[in-house]
Amino acid sequence: MAASLLIAARVTPETKASFRALADRQELTESALLKRMIDLSIQSVGAASGNVLASAHREARQARLCIRLRTEDQLLLRERAAARQMAAATYASVLVRAHLRSLSPLPKDELLALKRSIAELASIGRNINQIAWVANDGGRLPGSVREEFRAMLKICEALRDNTKALLKVNAKSWEAGHAEVQG
Repeated sequence: MAASLLIAARVTPETKASFRALADRQELTESALLKRMIDLSIQSVGAASGNVLASAHREARQARLCIRLRTEDQLLLRERAAARQMAAATYASVLVRAHLRSLSPLPKDELLALKRSIAELASIGRNINQIAWVANDGGRLPGSVREEFRAMLKICEALRDNTKALLKVNAKSWEAGHAEVQG
């Protein structure tokens, strides 16, 4: 649930300066530090009293993970996410999930390429089925059909090899963080 309500308190200039320094030491904004302190207070009171709100809050917090990145790593994250046409947070989430589950996700463009290949193979399969039907019916195949059959076989082998190469490059790109451009 998105935070939309505000809690405010008036403090002395000294308290404000001390709080600011504490937030700086923890590399947080004042608001983030205050929110963290409120969350911890609610959790500690909830744990002591068996509060249902505290357990629901803990469950919601498990859905998000906040990390700090160095500036240069943030730039790399944005660049690599943009290369895969993903938001940086989505890309980071996919990377973590892929690493934890030993997966190699397929980005949209690569998935579309595979779907086009599958459609081509289906079309070729229908043609081969027609040729097999004629051959099994005792009909003699003219030379041109045999040549077309050989051409379709070569296309199927090329599609198979390209699909294997695509999957291999995809897996390697998730390990490296980006696809290597062949020149």
